[in-house]
Amino acid sequence: MKKKLLLFFAIISFSTSNGQNQIGLPEIVTYTNRDYKAGVQNWDIQQDKNGILYFADYEGLLTYNGKAWNLFPLPNNTVVRSVAIGADGKVFVGAQDALGYFFPEENGVLKYHSLKNLIPVKERKFADIWNIVIIKDQVFFRGDDKLFQMANGKINVFKSATTWGYSANVNECLYVQDRSKGLMRLNNGNWEIVCHDPALIHEQITSILKYDNKTLLITTLKSGLFLLRDSTLSVKHIAKQYNPFADRVYCAIKVNTDWFALGTTSGDCYIIDHAGNVVQKFTFQGGGIRKIFIDTNSNLWFSLDEGINFVALNSAIKNICPNPSKRASAYAIEIFNSKLYIGTSNGLFSCPLDLTEKDLSYSKGNFTEYSKAKGQVWGLSSINNKLLIAHEDGHFILKNNEIEKFQGSVSSWLFEPLNTRKPTTEIIAGTYDGMHYLQYINNQFIDKGHIDGLTEPLRFIKQDNKTGIIWASHPYRGIYKIQLDSTKRKILAYKLYTDKNGLPSALNNYVFEVWGKILIATQKGIYEYDTSKDTLVPSAFLKNLFNNKNIEYLTGDKNGNVWFVADKRVGIADFSKHTLNQPYKVIYFPELTSRLISRFERIYPYDPENIFITCDKGVVHLNYKKYTENLNTNHIILTNVKCFGTKDSTLYGGYFTDNHRIKGLQTNDKDVRIAHAQNSLHFEYASTSFHHQNNIEYSYKLIGFDDKWSSWTDKDEKDYTNLPPQKFTFAVRSRNSLDNISKPVFFSFSITPAWYQTIYAYLLYLLLIIGMVDLLIKWQKKKHKKVQDQLKYIHRLEIENNEKQIINLKNEKLEAEVCFKNRELTTTTMHLIQRGKLLKRIKEEWFELVHDKKYLEDDVQFKRILRLLNVAERNDSDWESFSIHFDQVHSNFLSVLKNNFPELSRNDLKMCAYVKMNLSSKEIAQLMNLSIRAVEVSRYRLRKKLPISSEINLHDYLIKITSQA
Repeated sequence: MKKKLLLFFAIISFSTSNGQNQIGLPEIVTYTNRDYKAGVQNWDIQQDKNGILYFADYEGLLTYNGKAWNLFPLPNNTVVRSVAIGADGKVFVGAQDALGYFFPEENGVLKYHSLKNLIPVKERKFADIWNIVIIKDQVFFRGDDKLFQMANGKINVFKSATTWGYSANVNECLYVQDRSKGLMRLNNGNWEIVCHDPALIHEQITSILKYDNKTLLITTLKSGLFLLRDSTLSVKHIAKQYNPFADRVYCAIKVNTDWFALGTTSGDCYIIDHAGNVVQKFTFQGGGIRKIFIDTNSNLWFSLDEGINFVALNSAIKNICPNPSKRASAYAIEIFNSKLYIGTSNGLFSCPLDLTEKDLSYSKGNFTEYSKAKGQVWGLSSINNKLLIAHEDGHFILKNNEIEKFQGSVSSWLFEPLNTRKPTTEIIAGTYDGMHYLQYINNQFIDKGHIDGLTEPLRFIKQDNKTGIIWASHPYRGIYKIQLDSTKRKILAYKLYTDKNGLPSALNNYVFEVWGKILIATQKGIYEYDTSKDTLVPSAFLKNLFNNKNIEYLTGDKNGNVWFVADKRVGIADFSKHTLNQPYKVIYFPELTSRLISRFERIYPYDPENIFITCDKGVVHLNYKKYTENLNTNHIILTNVKCFGTKDSTLYGGYFTDNHRIKGLQTNDKDVRIAHAQNSLHFEYASTSFHHQNNIEYSYKLIGFDDKWSSWTDKDEKDYTNLPPQKFTFAVRSRNSLDNISKPVFFSFSITPAWYQTIYAYLLYLLLIIGMVDLLIKWQKKKHKKVQDQLKYIHRLEIENNEKQIINLKNEKLEAEVCFKNRELTTTTMHLIQRGKLLKRIKEEWFELVHDKKYLEDDVQFKRILRLLNVAERNDSDWESFSIHFDQVHSNFLSVLKNNFPELSRNDLKMCAYVKMNLSSKEIAQLMNLSIRAVEVSRYRLRKKLPISSEINLHDYLIKITSQA
């Protein structure tokens, strides 16, 4: 997670005429105790070789690595007053009644080591250690009345007759103030008086700095600054705006070869040059300044009574605020006659520029507000060596450093010359109601009035110098193509281009001119006019650069580069820098993201060292040349490695060591072994480029697990879970917005196997396998015998099965024969039924034939025929054949029935046979030559003989008898 910062600008306040400050203010970051979770008051600041900062905090040693703050209290929880870094990386601290050092343990976590045991017993009682000086292999701890010298594992004590006032390293020699003797110097173990001027005896020295090769700059708490050359002390005069008696100098530091920074007890910081001029002043709200420190990137850190401040003094980005009390939004910028003019939402402001300065943000001056231009200033244009001001109250012009209005009927947006001749005689003004035509006559601009034909507010207007066509945009309508008549007072023709004419949308389209080409910035890239098709098409000119980005602003500079705002991000396509695939390199400025006012963006590229950008609280000054130089260095550190599982623990606390020295990289012989139960790891990393935190992205790779580097992201931590047992190396690198990639930092570790994956476990597995093989052989023999027995048993079963199959085949044959006989029986039965029907039919026909011939009744021939029919109906030969077949099919049913029920007659047996065949009463009547009524009576009598009740079905009963038989 990115750190939470409170951003604000320094407060500038001077009252005298000579109290001019630099117009460009560096960004200031304030850290309160709520941010770093430690004491409110801080005293000292140091930085190690890896870029980590150390603060002497009220509650202990406080560190900051660009990602996280960490507090390391002393054992007695005392106030830490001073801190210093040794050549071996030891962090020496001085506190109340304590002195010692912090050095990382084996896991890289800082641990405090007291040095008090090296002090002679009688001298172990002392108050605060106010500052620490390291000279080669000696460390000096300064208290009020005791000065401790640590060398060769021993501590010597130097006492002062009154008080030791201040100590410093000057040219690898210890300088100390003795409040009874003056400024002293320790030379080969002997004290020498450097200067015994009363000013250095009675006044407290707060810093001793190298002024030049032979002169020292000495600051005092109450008496100001002095220069010491040889043994002569002289007063260092400062410009009038600095009052040394009102501002007590508590600390000072040399910023560069010409600048010094002075910190006061009132919270003011003065940056002065060698001549004593105040270059810059910062006023902090956190109380007195206890320490000023310049980091490896030449930026300033301040320890305050209330918090910590960071000033990006060396940053390429400065803030220009023309009116700090109101902080109005800026809309327009113009450099005219060596002055910087800024149009804001609250009026027009100007400030003189020192054009001899390459970086114009270093120009000194105060902004002047023009009272006649109060209100919103939308545009500034330098035309014919005159400054035109587009204002919400109309057209204004600057004359003799005064503002005059020359058109006040309608608000204006901008001014666009209609020709490239010098001087320009014709100008178009974009206004709230369309366009106005301006002429330049007799050294004056005259508004000829509204150009008839269009009354839409037009805030973006550009003329195509090749065709004379005017292109204008309305953010909610589309793009206008306008042709004026020869008088320029009337629109001859115009056409509105929308999404129906090639644009991706009718909304948020803007007209710009880059390198003489008219370009349309849209929500999906850059478009331009296609004359042959009379439509707007994606621009081949910048298609690869912008693709489908939402472009909000576009302009070119004198060096052929393109500045743009896309998706609220400010960027440049730098054609002086090439990539492998493109003749340009795109660079973004994350510090400016979302700071510009939407739809009112303005970038004014004066030269590579002076890019002015309007924003919501004034103007941002970007020194693009310096920005690219500052970003050429990029450094990353690994800050924390933790394993989590059954128990969380820290594997690496941010420091690599080798031979009792802190190193920037892990040594090859270090092998961090991690138990298998803790095989999930958490990595944290950071960049110590404190003023470029928004520019930094990270990429990581776990060698042995990942095949390739991860994609770039601003996330500064990574987790790996359930890693297998083997050796891994975690690698992480960082890059900035210039694609400068840092050297990767590595952390190697090994996941040990689980107990069941160790060599002893494998030996046990081998013994178990041998035992199992032996058991398997025995089991196999037993199994073989069992298989043989089973084969014999199976053989017997097969024989029995074959016999059963033979029996089944015989049974199947018998069943087939039974089925055949059953079919014959059915056929016979049907034959009998048909024959009975036929005889009955013949008999009925016969009776009908002779019904009226009574004389035939006595005829012998008639009687003989009738007798033959009766005999045929009663013929039992068919029954005999039927009963034989029936018994064969139905398992001697009739014989069994006869044996069980001897009283059954022949007709009863027939009736039983027909019932078992499930014939109906009608069919039985035909077979037995009876009426249906007679059949029912026969069935009733049969029930009596069997005997069965009326509730039992006769057919089911007969079936049951057969099954029992």
